[in-house]
Amino acid sequence: MGVRQWLAAGWLAQRGHLFPWVPVFVAAGVGLYFALKVEPPAVLYLYVAAGVLGLGVVAARAGPVAGPVLWALALCGAGLCLAGLRAQMVAEPVLGWRYYGPVTGRVVDIDRSASDAVRLTLDRVVLRDVAPARTPARVRVSLHGEQGFVDPRPGLRVTLTGHLSPPGGPVEPGGFDFQRHAWFDRLGAVGYTRTPVLALAPPEPGALPVFSARMALSDRVRAGLPGEAGAFAAAIMTGDRAAIGQETLRALRVSNLAHLLAISGLHMGLLAGFVFALFRLGFAAVPTLGLRVPAKKLSAAMALAVAAGYLALSGGNVATERAFVMAAVALVAVMLDRRVLSLRAVALAATLMLAWRPEALLGPGFQMSFAATTALVVVFGLIRDHGLSLGPVWLKPVSAVVISSAVAGLATAPVAAAHFNQFAHYGLLANLLSVPLMGALVMPAAVLSACLMPFGLEAAGLWVMGLGLRWILGVAHWVAGLDGARGTVVSPDWPVLPLMAFGALVLALWQGRGRLAGGVPVAVALLLWARTERPDVLIADTGRLVGVMTESGRALSHPRGAGFVAANWLENDGDAAAQEGAAARWSERSAVAMPVVALRGKRAARDFEGCTAGKWVVLTVAPPEALAPGAACRVVHPGTLRETGALALYRRGKGMRVVSARDVTGRRLWNTPPDG
Repeated sequence: MGVRQWLAAGWLAQRGHLFPWVPVFVAAGVGLYFALKVEPPAVLYLYVAAGVLGLGVVAARAGPVAGPVLWALALCGAGLCLAGLRAQMVAEPVLGWRYYGPVTGRVVDIDRSASDAVRLTLDRVVLRDVAPARTPARVRVSLHGEQGFVDPRPGLRVTLTGHLSPPGGPVEPGGFDFQRHAWFDRLGAVGYTRTPVLALAPPEPGALPVFSARMALSDRVRAGLPGEAGAFAAAIMTGDRAAIGQETLRALRVSNLAHLLAISGLHMGLLAGFVFALFRLGFAAVPTLGLRVPAKKLSAAMALAVAAGYLALSGGNVATERAFVMAAVALVAVMLDRRVLSLRAVALAATLMLAWRPEALLGPGFQMSFAATTALVVVFGLIRDHGLSLGPVWLKPVSAVVISSAVAGLATAPVAAAHFNQFAHYGLLANLLSVPLMGALVMPAAVLSACLMPFGLEAAGLWVMGLGLRWILGVAHWVAGLDGARGTVVSPDWPVLPLMAFGALVLALWQGRGRLAGGVPVAVALLLWARTERPDVLIADTGRLVGVMTESGRALSHPRGAGFVAANWLENDGDAAAQEGAAARWSERSAVAMPVVALRGKRAARDFEGCTAGKWVVLTVAPPEALAPGAACRVVHPGTLRETGALALYRRGKGMRVVSARDVTGRRLWNTPPDG
């Protein structure tokens, strides 16, 4: 057999196994949209949509070799159109300047910031002297200083004196783009207040009923189960994590148990599975009824209804929506007598999620969820198809838990490391000690307490929940306290994750020995990751912080201020140091090798006299006359940074290669000023 015949035979062997590739090519189109440097004109989507329809018609009549290729191109085009349409649909005004003054709005969300401050998200926003057409649809304000005059409640109309600014761009070129994230959340400004929040009007009757019910349930749970266990219970029952302490969050992250907080696939699957089993047992307990009705299908329908209620009550964030889609596909498969756990079901769920929220593709939640699910389906499919034994009957549940935790952990570890720059050395141990208890005790007790709550009898269910949650919290703190529990890793360049994902998908989805070729892009991705080059110099988009790479790690220009930027830079370096420790390195840097000077304030800028050729001077104010354009040194100040965003400098011989955040992000809907 020649090479051509061999390739044709391998291609034809994929027939009947191509549907799982549908979300892969849709995702490729979505990724292409977000990778563009310039926002496409609206007319382009019409041309692409017409091309997609034309390709679909031709593909339907093409042969088994050309047809799938044409379908792949059509799906890529569809993904591009879906992402562009979604970006246009969520368009709302974005504040284009810094604002200080009265802010009035209605409370539509309550959470906490990384600094543990309560944050309010407001809609129906009114800003002084700002026309409604230029007023953001939503703003988010962190509450600092003495509060307490108002207990924030859903639907409450409040006023405050706030400092607002547009959502910030990436803290470094190629970093997480908060402007893009805020755009899809319809968040047009962020800020803070140091004065008390005042109530203007009580919630309107019937306003925000789901949010009100969610917060009432959260308060009820925390009242019945005080402490961190109650905060944990409220998080998994309602999605409200505002009461969880920062130390607990840190322990859960270091032990790789933070996924238990998010209402994700695990919680939705456990809840739906428990309700399904409960109704099946109920029908079986009444043979007269169970033998006359399709008990299995009715149980799946009831589980689907409960899962939908759980989705609504939890606030309906992206992670929960994704989990619901996965559970719904599985339950509908039961009702249609289809295989529940199959690659087709996973592909359908991923396609629906991409069609509903294309921007979810860029988030770690989507990537980790479908990486874990795909890996689990493939591994357990291999075990089933090859007749591999999991041991005696009494050992099978334990074996299944061990295999599931190991497979899911391995599948999600690269994604988690790339996004969060850390990996848990003892994550498998922590999950083996916690996840079984979550399914066997905590979630059933949560269902029990929710059912008894209307009668005021939820105490028994919450007490049982508390037993399980205290154990999990104990495991988290114990594991987090072990030596070397947290490992750090450098943030990879952008091609790494797409290459790794493509290679892993070939290994998982391709039929025949050709799947082994998927190992090549995975190996290339790992090599690129190992050779990742971090910037020699980083300059924040405000000029208030500069970081210079030294032999002992990145040296920061200041021990305080711009803490979010500093933390992200150090995490991306794979550096576990705190900002104060990194600032202590500043005096150790080589001013000859990296001629960068950071000056704060007008006096420091006015008194500076070391402006020589080849030196970079970073200011936090407008440059004085001595540092005006034409000076011997290269001057960076807020005026220039407003155009470029954060800067990264790479040493190249005697010169510097400069990359700006704007070079990477381009000019898109979410980062173009309203008047620009």
